[in-house]
Amino acid sequence: MKDDRIYLFHIRDAIQQILTYTTSGKNSFFADRKTQDAVIRNLEIIGEATKHLSASLKDANPEIAWKPIAGMRDKLVHDYFGVNLQLVWDVIERDLPGLKVKVLHLLTVLDPPVSR
Repeated sequence: MKDDRIYLFHIRDAIQQILTYTTSGKNSFFADRKTQDAVIRNLEIIGEATKHLSASLKDANPEIAWKPIAGMRDKLVHDYFGVNLQLVWDVIERDLPGLKVKVLHLLTVLDPPVSR
């Protein structure tokens, strides 16, 4: 079983990739299939990593919507022909920045920097 930090690193990295891929904005996202595919893949990674986090970490951080995050992954994987790009964009704009802050905080708590 991997350490929760490993999954949190995966979530952090996937969020950063999505934010990097979408810096050109909504219109560019909607016009570029490669960007859509890359974003969707990274959302799948976030959802999958979320499923592997320990119950104790999730229970200790109920302010993070763990089940909806995992549910989004399931929707993207199993209903890939019916992906709602507007919903994906809404997640990018509305949810990912806050999730990034929370994940970075958890990483700081779980793996504090070494003082010199």
